[in-house]
Amino acid sequence: MDDSKKLWAGAIAGVALAGLLGAAAPADAADCPRGNLDVGFCDRNGDLVADTPTDPSKLLDPDTLIFSYTPVEDPSVYENVFTEFMDYLAQKTGKKVKWYGAESYAAQVEAMRSGRLHVAGISTGPTVFGVNLAGYVPIAIMGKADGQFGYRLQLITHKDSDIKTIADLKGRKVAHVTPSSNSGNQAPRALFKSLGVVPGEDYEVIYSGKHDNSIMGVANKDYDAAPIASSILDRMHDKGIVNKDDLRIIWQSGLFPTTSYGYAHNLTPALQTAVTEAFLTFDWTGTALKKEFGKKADQFIPITFKEHWADIRTIQETNGVIYTKAALDELKLKKKKKKKKN
Repeated sequence: MDDSKKLWAGAIAGVALAGLLGAAAPADAADCPRGNLDVGFCDRNGDLVADTPTDPSKLLDPDTLIFSYTPVEDPSVYENVFTEFMDYLAQKTGKKVKWYGAESYAAQVEAMRSGRLHVAGISTGPTVFGVNLAGYVPIAIMGKADGQFGYRLQLITHKDSDIKTIADLKGRKVAHVTPSSNSGNQAPRALFKSLGVVPGEDYEVIYSGKHDNSIMGVANKDYDAAPIASSILDRMHDKGIVNKDDLRIIWQSGLFPTTSYGYAHNLTPALQTAVTEAFLTFDWTGTALKKEFGKKADQFIPITFKEHWADIRTIQETNGVIYTKAALDELKLKKKKKKKKN
């Protein structure tokens, strides 16, 4: 067995084991440790994600799987990018697969929480919300054959701006993405504070809604600066949507994990295994995924939420994030307020 097959075989075996561990005991309140997970989820094996339900009546085995990718400026473009993967997912699971173009991170989480979304790619920061509020189970990430993956938080301004350092942000209008975004809000709030600048106090925070909006806003001089994900800036530059030469990177962080891919915890164990196999055996050669993401990744590689999202959880803990239904409602409320202002 070659290394790549060993890699996904081990991950799939882990899915099956997690299902067995989740089904090992009755789901009564006295035997349901959950950590930061919302009420209704259990984490008996300590992997920080929701166990598969022990009650067979609570398992999902839909005829059609709904798939969604993290919200972007034009969701229809990414539906085409993922078409070949969705066809492969259908082949591996024996299910029909349909696209759901979510308009916001909160909409993705709410859709999975309500059982309307089954398989998804969720952005770095919102992944933690998905895990704790919706029972989302991250299993994979885009990466290289050598296991490399990730992106950096970059603070950008226009090349003509007099902003040279993080300290120069004081008194300016700075675009953050959304409250749940890692590189677009959570990380800068935690890291900039340690560098002497407090977002929302030393400068005005304006939520743009998406990384694309923040980047274009800086390029068009609508915002003085913006913390963004390097992977998205790279992609927009490669597509000719924005020219990096018009921007200046003031500061950047170490590497963070990119969008996670996974499934709803209450899919049947057999379906969880099939979804995992679909991600970890999909051949990117000649696909739209390879064309779109090939400079940074050429396959899906296995990850765990407990290990690979440790720094992200620390950042959110530093910011006092609490994972509750009320917190999700607050995210949606802020999104609605932004729409009304526009």
